[in-house]
Amino acid sequence: MNIEKARFNMIEQQIRPWDVLDLDVLGLLSIVKRENFVPAEYRDLAFADLELPLPGGRKMLFPRVEARVLQELAVKKHENVLVIGAGSGYLTALIAHRALHVTAVEIDPAIAKFAADNLRENAVTNAEVVLGDGSLGWPDKAPYDVICVAGGLPVVPQQMLEQLKIGGRLSAFVGGRPVMKAQVITRIDEKQYRVADVFETYVDHLVNAMEPSRFKF
Repeated sequence: MNIEKARFNMIEQQIRPWDVLDLDVLGLLSIVKRENFVPAEYRDLAFADLELPLPGGRKMLFPRVEARVLQELAVKKHENVLVIGAGSGYLTALIAHRALHVTAVEIDPAIAKFAADNLRENAVTNAEVVLGDGSLGWPDKAPYDVICVAGGLPVVPQQMLEQLKIGGRLSAFVGGRPVMKAQVITRIDEKQYRVADVFETYVDHLVNAMEPSRFKF
C-alpha cells in the first residue's frame, strides 16, 4: 500500500467533503501519522472510512468525524484540554499539536496502555493518559479550556459542563440511536451555555454514561 497516497485520498475524498476546510487541521492530518495509532492488524485500513476496532469491543471514530471535531473545537496553543475516552490516542495526539496540554481519561486499562504507548512512541510529550471513569468529567485538573468527549452521551452531565472555564468549549455526541447530534457547547458565564448542533452521526456511548432518568433536578 502506498501510505502517502492513501493518506492524501482520505483527506481529499473523506474529510474535505465533510466541510473540513481549515488548512491547519488538514495539515495536521499529514503530520500526525494515523497508521501509527491503529492496531497493527488494521494498519492497512488506517485511512478507510471505518470505525476500526480497538481492544475490548471499542472502536476508533471515523477519520472524518475526528477531523471535524478538531476543526470545530479550534483549540489554541495556550489551552488545557480534557479528552474523555482516549481510544487509540490519535485524536489526543491531533489535539495536543494545537494545545498547551491534554489530559486523556480512559476507563479501560488495555486501551489506556495502548493510547499511552502510541503517544510515547510518536513523541507526543504534552499529553498524558489517566486511567479512570470520565463519564462525569475529570475534576482533578479542572477547569479546562476545552473538553472533548470522544464517545456518546444521552445528555451532557451538568458536572461536566461546570468543569469548563468561562469561554471554554465542550464537544460531545449527544442522544441515542439511530442518530446523535455532534454538539459544541460554549460556557458563556457561570450559569449560561450556548449549544450549537454541528452535524449528525452515531457513536457508541461512553462506559457508565448517565441516562437522563438518573439525573436529579
